[in-house]
Amino acid sequence: MSARAAALRVENLTLAMGRHPAVHHASFRLERGGLMAVVGPNGAGKTTLLRALAGLHPPAEGRIEVAGRVALLPQAATLDRSFPLTCRDAVLFGLWEEAGAFRPIADPGRAEAALAAVGLSGFARRPVGSLSAGQFQRVLFARLLLQDAPVILLDEPFNALDARTAADLLDLVRRWHGEGRSILAVLHDLDLVRRAFPETLLLAREVIAVGPTAEVLSAENRLRARRMAEAWSEDAAPCERAA
Repeated sequence: MSARAAALRVENLTLAMGRHPAVHHASFRLERGGLMAVVGPNGAGKTTLLRALAGLHPPAEGRIEVAGRVALLPQAATLDRSFPLTCRDAVLFGLWEEAGAFRPIADPGRAEAALAAVGLSGFARRPVGSLSAGQFQRVLFARLLLQDAPVILLDEPFNALDARTAADLLDLVRRWHGEGRSILAVLHDLDLVRRAFPETLLLAREVIAVGPTAEVLSAENRLRARRMAEAWSEDAAPCERAA
């Protein structure tokens, strides 16, 4: 194991949905400055894992250790854009923890600067409901910029985006990585994972493999993950395996 400090450390983690575990006894670490993809079949527990790492889903068992603040980019498709909110206000939500519920944002101009950094100059007053999928994803990335967290969690950050937007946002992820931030991203595009992410976690409710991407994405590991997915049953009993 590397002697470098860990940004994230997960030990024997089980996460339940209802009474049924979505993630079973997972253990892995993301080193500080690491860039890791999380891949696996649909229903593998990837989103639930990211929510737990962000403190939004309590563990049923095990431990999560995080070095510093965490910023989470949720799947854009899960967010309601019908609420009358401007791009500027959506970005400023990134400072909610910093400012608190009843304190004004000290420097609202930071939102405009963040929007400009993701290619949305002049969009501050635009309602989020009027944006394309790519523009809205840029707003969410601008919100991450404002949070300025050392650990960044991305849930399908490039899903359903045009090629230019995806390339621009991937460049931003690379920039964050170059700044020494630790990044964990849920992805489905294995070609992209092989090109851009040096480490990968293959999850199928259990950790199938974690480490260098080329080794993790072997045919043997991917076959094992697929077979585990085919064997899943929603009627399975609660996990009682010992720690």
